[in-house]
Amino acid sequence: MLKEVENLKSSGVFGAVALKKPAVRCVVEERPLQPVIFGQGKMLETAWNRLMDDETGTMMGLYGMGGVGKTTLLTQISKRFRETADGVQIIIWIVVSSDLRVEKIRDDIAEKLGLRGEAWNQKEERHKVNDIHTHMEDKKFVLLLDDIWKKVDLTEIGVPFPTSENGCKVVFTTRSREVCGHMGVDDPMEVQCLTDNEAWDLFEKKVGPLTLKSHPSIPAQARKVAEKCCGLPLALNVIGETMSCKRTIQEWDLAVQVLNSYAADFSGMEDRILPILKYSYDNLKSEHIKSCFQYCSLFPEDYLIEKEKLIDYWICEGFISEKEDRERRVNQGYDIIGTLVRSCLLLEEEDNKSKVKLHDVVREMSLWISSDFGENREKCIVRAGVGLCEVPKVEKWSAVEKMSLMINLIEEVSGSPNFSKLTTLFLQENMPLASISGEFFKCMPKLVVLDLSENLGLNRLPEEISELNSLKYLDLSRTMILRLPAGLWKLKKLVHLYLEGMRDLLSMDGISKLSSLRTLKLLGCKQLRFDKSCKELVLLKHLEVLTIEIKSKLVLEKLFFSHMGRRCVEKVVIKGTWQESFGFLNFPTILRSLKGSCFLSLSSVAIKDCGVKDLKWLLFAPNLIHLTLVNLLQLEEVVSIEEADEMQVQGVVLFGKLETLLMSDLPEVKSIYGTPLPFPCLREMDIEQCPKLGKLPLSSKSVAEVERFVIIYRSADWIERVNWEDEATKLRFLPSRRMVLQSLKDSPAIPDDEKYSVRKLSPDTAAHYNFTNK
Repeated sequence: MLKEVENLKSSGVFGAVALKKPAVRCVVEERPLQPVIFGQGKMLETAWNRLMDDETGTMMGLYGMGGVGKTTLLTQISKRFRETADGVQIIIWIVVSSDLRVEKIRDDIAEKLGLRGEAWNQKEERHKVNDIHTHMEDKKFVLLLDDIWKKVDLTEIGVPFPTSENGCKVVFTTRSREVCGHMGVDDPMEVQCLTDNEAWDLFEKKVGPLTLKSHPSIPAQARKVAEKCCGLPLALNVIGETMSCKRTIQEWDLAVQVLNSYAADFSGMEDRILPILKYSYDNLKSEHIKSCFQYCSLFPEDYLIEKEKLIDYWICEGFISEKEDRERRVNQGYDIIGTLVRSCLLLEEEDNKSKVKLHDVVREMSLWISSDFGENREKCIVRAGVGLCEVPKVEKWSAVEKMSLMINLIEEVSGSPNFSKLTTLFLQENMPLASISGEFFKCMPKLVVLDLSENLGLNRLPEEISELNSLKYLDLSRTMILRLPAGLWKLKKLVHLYLEGMRDLLSMDGISKLSSLRTLKLLGCKQLRFDKSCKELVLLKHLEVLTIEIKSKLVLEKLFFSHMGRRCVEKVVIKGTWQESFGFLNFPTILRSLKGSCFLSLSSVAIKDCGVKDLKWLLFAPNLIHLTLVNLLQLEEVVSIEEADEMQVQGVVLFGKLETLLMSDLPEVKSIYGTPLPFPCLREMDIEQCPKLGKLPLSSKSVAEVERFVIIYRSADWIERVNWEDEATKLRFLPSRRMVLQSLKDSPAIPDDEKYSVRKLSPDTAAHYNFTNK
């Protein structure tokens, strides 16, 4: 038997009968793992599935605000790689941080690969790069880069670029969406805050059952404390640990009070939470951008800030140069907002891109910075949305630079404080506010921004407003003021004047004296008649933005179609003009002598209750975003192909920037346009009571983001009768159709005279008319 075995061994050929599994060299830094991934289970699975897709998963970026759990998620990904037999031979974890030094990253990687030593230290840079590349090029590796703040050039380090062919992976975390782009990742994964339930689970675990059961009222207060963290794991962990030993209801009551008043005073905030968030602030490129960010903390928690108003505030404060033209100033403002959003310091609403907000804990960090880290708390007084009934007492008024008392219940503003440094004062949305004393404005030599809007009880302004010699921005929108004080016309530096929704305002005689005025908003001023004011408005030589409601042929011709009107009108409502002689048929005659587009500022048009027969003048408004047509009994076609050819407006794509189109009570309209239009920006089309409208100007290639597009209608019979361009078009827009039972005219949330100006269906459309739902 043994002899037979020997013969077999000597004559046999033996290949590999058992392939040895590639050894995973776990060179990851040992990091403590959380036993439970609160709220990150789904995200971990999504991230892992992406990484396992060789076509898209070679390079992955995880971005999000500080303390949101990016490192925790990366740790779990690392663990998954170590536990998975996927042929990975090398796993490397590098903490990069804000002071990116390529040589340090290179040395760290070399050490983890076992290349460091005396000989390594003597080598030139190019030899080090070559050594790392040679060591890694024929191996399947995973490189995990934690906390990067700028592009990490893999070639400069020596790391081979990951491809679907070599099966290698690079995963990094960052607070900047911009860095993801620089790394070549166009579709990074955002690590978001926890949901309310997930946040409570984490907080409950940190506090512990003994503390939560130590008093029957503690759980309710604990939920309030958890809510103040707004789902941020860092805050939930730190505050939860701090409260874990607090077992009297008085301690929990105090915690709620402190977090509601000045959160930086809470134990652990100044040393364990706010400094970590501050790294994002420190990484902003300029002091101007930092000032813009701090300004956002003047608004209440969870408040949606209108981007364009925010930019106007910044300009008046001097954060953006006033010397540039309006387009350049506004573009700079949007660029700053984009920078803050990409840095995860501002949050942008998914369904309302016109507004931004601050995460509550980031807002607390901003307030902490604005107060010189708690040393000068009176420098920036923010008591917004906290239920104040009177102006708070301040020890040293002369130290106050910014004050926000918006959204409170203040009834009266009086006294004569010495606001020698005050530049911004927010008093808007104090519904009971009925009186502001003249003395109050006596000592505000540096005030540039004053917002008194939406104070529905305010029916007069004191003449002493003329004392505000530096004032550049004044918002009186939706107040009940009957007459503007004569002193207002003395404000020679006033640049922005908002008067929208002032239903009782009778006159603005004297407006031409505001020689610096650039923005004048007058939509919704029901009592104003512009027949007399036209001459004054035309004299405002520096005016750049005008919003207005037109009810007469005279104003239409003398103002809207004047050089100033064509240049400045941004939003217009034209209504109640049934006369045949109104002049709509003459629009082309008026404009025929002009070459190219002329209503370059016009972004929103609403036409209601008019005897209009053609709208070919819309061809001259290439930047139109919102169009509303209501109760136009004679209109048959919005724009005809023949009219478009006749007008021959060069370089204009009809409705090329249109986002919302609302058409209601148009009994004769058969067509919007004769052939399909691209509509690259269209998001919403709302059709009501247009029985003869049989075809929509859509094709299978119309509307860029069709998944976000909606066609709202109220008659099933109408939508069934629509004649689509072809079957492909019908299939493309089938998911977009949405039937709504409630008519716009029956909406109880909208006053009778505004039913066609504001709608709850679309936040952006509502914002267009400045009647927002808050």
